[in-house]
Amino acid sequence: MSKNKDKTNVMRFLDQKKIDYIPYQYETDGSLTGIDVALKLNKNMNSVFKTLVTVGKSNQNYVFVIPVDRELDLKKAAEASEEKSIRMIPSRELLVLTGYIHGGCSPLCMKKKFKTFIDEEANNHESITFSAGKIGYQVEIKIENLKKILNFKFFQLT
Repeated sequence: MSKNKDKTNVMRFLDQKKIDYIPYQYETDGSLTGIDVALKLNKNMNSVFKTLVTVGKSNQNYVFVIPVDRELDLKKAAEASEEKSIRMIPSRELLVLTGYIHGGCSPLCMKKKFKTFIDEEANNHESITFSAGKIGYQVEIKIENLKKILNFKFFQLT
């Protein structure tokens, strides 16, 4: 995947920041779940993460990055973000808010910077895999490298 046209904005950003990553590209009609992606990449489901965008009672947006085989606990998300309550944003609002579509949302390179929380499960892995910002593309990044380019907090979210 050395051709630049095969790179997503996330991959170009990682290249620019000189962050090592492993790119993955796979065929999909867009109907794959996160679990399907983990299976397709032959990865442990606990090390493949999905990016969820929410809105708090205060109307602030938050990003939660959790393993693909788990569900976000909205009470824990509210606790992490110090909000009274949290809800998922509707899919139709995702593109305008983040620049990403459902199924291709990455915690990196969003239109705006949002407070980001990564599930503590990530601490059990040297690296995690998540969307490279386009359906059919993923990147695997060491946690220590992710800390260099993304401001986030670990929290028990599931």
